[in-house]
Amino acid sequence: MINYNNCWETMNKKGITKYSLIYHYGLSSNTLRRMAHGEPITTSTINDLCLILHCSPQDILSYEVTEEEKEFQAKRELEVSKKKRK
Repeated sequence: MINYNNCWETMNKKGITKYSLIYHYGLSSNTLRRMAHGEPITTSTINDLCLILHCSPQDILSYEVTEEEKEFQAKRELEVSKKKRK
């Protein structure tokens, strides 16, 4: 699961608020809502945030595998290996 906590920390360090992102940099309020709820955003938006915050993607997001994702992946790999045997 993609986590955007790094972005909020980076914004805080740089002194940039959500208000500033929306009204000064033209970022969509819906994009910030999506990030707050852990929903996907485009790579173009990640690029824009990196430019605005003078940072790298690691300063915007991180990837953490949830237990649900681990279970899904294990099932999927089992299905794929069964298909390969045929």
